[in-house]
Amino acid sequence: MIRQEEIASVMDAQREIFMKQDPGFIRDALAVIPIVDSFATIITGIRRCGKSTLLLQLLRRDYEDAIHLNFDDIRLSGFQTNDFIRLHKEIEKRAIKVLFFDEIQIVESWEKYVNQLLREGYKVFISGSNASMLSIELGTHLTGRHLSIELFPFSYSEFIRFKELNSGEDAIMKYLKAGGIPEYVKSGMSIILNTLVDDILMKDIAIRHSIRDVISLRQLTVFLITNTGNLVSANKLVGMFDIKSPATFLEYFSFLKDAYLLEFVPMFSHSLKIQARNPKKVYVMDMGLYTENSVSTNDNMGRRLENLVFLHLRRKYKDIFYYKGKGECDFITMEKNFVTEAIQVCLTVNDENFDREYNGLLEAMQDLNMNEGVIVTLNQSDTFEKNGMTIRMIPAYTFFSF
Repeated sequence: MIRQEEIASVMDAQREIFMKQDPGFIRDALAVIPIVDSFATIITGIRRCGKSTLLLQLLRRDYEDAIHLNFDDIRLSGFQTNDFIRLHKEIEKRAIKVLFFDEIQIVESWEKYVNQLLREGYKVFISGSNASMLSIELGTHLTGRHLSIELFPFSYSEFIRFKELNSGEDAIMKYLKAGGIPEYVKSGMSIILNTLVDDILMKDIAIRHSIRDVISLRQLTVFLITNTGNLVSANKLVGMFDIKSPATFLEYFSFLKDAYLLEFVPMFSHSLKIQARNPKKVYVMDMGLYTENSVSTNDNMGRRLENLVFLHLRRKYKDIFYYKGKGECDFITMEKNFVTEAIQVCLTVNDENFDREYNGLLEAMQDLNMNEGVIVTLNQSDTFEKNGMTIRMIPAYTFFSF
């Protein structure tokens, strides 16, 4: 239990620090934050991607006064469901109707309290570092009462503006290595991303899901980060890292995905069973995380570029697949049950790999009745036409402007 006086003290201390912060680099997401009366606005994303900064920018732009409370504070570590009663009394005492909550999902039954606030006419903004808060908890008590937005690390366009770079091959190479976690892009200090991974594994996964064998979880995570762009299968990993059950691997995959650390892309098929039983491609949600946590002795620039293209697509689409027939195509995207894009990624197209890349993409286009496809490269441009179908080869810095 936490006394109302303690809640008030934390609230004041946090606000003083929060309001002294430099709102900094204005994120593209600020222009598209969904705000509707009687709806909670939910902002999720990986830790340290700038969610709190985005809330600060929103507050400075639209709200002269608001209550801000971050529940991921050691002074609130004992906060329980009953403490929402004392928090509510403090909010009523201050007579402020705009509320900003960080990491409120760590408190049990938080969604019931938010629902109450909406009924009482409060405007509520919530940020959190776990995607599951958008499913189980919200689906129970806030169905139809919330609007969500995902915030990712810097996009390519944000990266070059932040670093004051000209768009081109050199900028792409820097982005391939640095990624987009703001603090790391600014400082280049590896400890920032090493600590970030540990925080995610402990706070967002191990504690939340009562995992005792954190060493195995960490070993698996490093393995998956190192193998970005490769196929992974729970059945084939059995026995590694002292994990003996495919079900445990699948659980860990789900936890890593919910925490926005990794993403697992299924094979394209209209059958969910076929999708489920085939290996998935793994991608890390920021390239800086790969740079600082991969144990590969190779720079793997081709895999990095493929991962970067995935991240660009992930900002636009929820449904992303890889295609496998006689050949392979790296990405198939869907929106509202319609296939929208077919994309192949190749760092440098040459005589040795042209047929493989071209034919794999062409096969996917023919199978899915698509007239256009794209091969993303580091710096090459070309156009190919065959039987009414067009394949464009374009540099990554051009593709990322779409």
